[in-house]
Amino acid sequence: MARGSCGKVGTVFLIIINTIFFLMGLGLLIAGVLAEHIKPLLDSILVGSFEAGSLVKNLSTLIIVIGAFILLIAGLGLFGTCCQNKRMLVMYAVLVLILLVMKIAVIILWFTTKNTVENEVKDKMIISLKDNYKEDILANSNSISNAWNYMFMALDCCGVNPVVSTANDFDSTSWCLVLGSCKGATSHIPRTCCLNVDENTYTKAPIGCYYVMNPGTYNTKGCYDALKEKLLSQSPSIIGVMVTAIVIEVLAVIFAFLVCCQVGDKSAKISDVAKT
Repeated sequence: MARGSCGKVGTVFLIIINTIFFLMGLGLLIAGVLAEHIKPLLDSILVGSFEAGSLVKNLSTLIIVIGAFILLIAGLGLFGTCCQNKRMLVMYAVLVLILLVMKIAVIILWFTTKNTVENEVKDKMIISLKDNYKEDILANSNSISNAWNYMFMALDCCGVNPVVSTANDFDSTSWCLVLGSCKGATSHIPRTCCLNVDENTYTKAPIGCYYVMNPGTYNTKGCYDALKEKLLSQSPSIIGVMVTAIVIEVLAVIFAFLVCCQVGDKSAKISDVAKT
């Protein structure tokens, strides 16, 4: 009786969860297809020598594959549960287990390579600043240079590493080596690094900030640390979603086997009646 009750609860649970999974998978498929349609437009957008469209193509393909996989799992779960098909339920449980193992593997991989990835990201940021930062304005022909200035104001940061003196990350950029107010010895840091400035007011930043570098007038935090803090602030939500998804998937596997057992019991009873 207890197993029968668990089987009924499991049936309802599997139908609800897999309906949600089915809608998620369908949504991902649609999103992936729509992303493909805007690729020609994004191919015209160059970041250095990189076409933004190529990133969209790769992401859209990945989204479509993930969406199709989720649809397959959800379809097996729904049909197996509604039709009381033991074979489908077993296949469903196996696929959910594979998905669960993949998630756990990704989590383990992240924690084991976290420091290496972080160091690589920081190195890439330093290279990007060195190669692309041209001026402390928002109207430079180099869009990456403009993006750095926007980042300084949006995240209240400056450079990649913390700015603690007139010697900083900007010393190796063309803004200081070739052209710009730093080269002209009228700035040590961009005006966009000054406190309480935005895209409308940065040009009026006080000279005591960008040239004299008076303490308390500019952002000392490096943008690498600022980005890291921003991402870490979202980590509790991400961890919560991951843990919830793992718990749901574990329950889905358990209930799938319970429903399988119930289906097996029913088949056994029918065969016993036939024999008598």
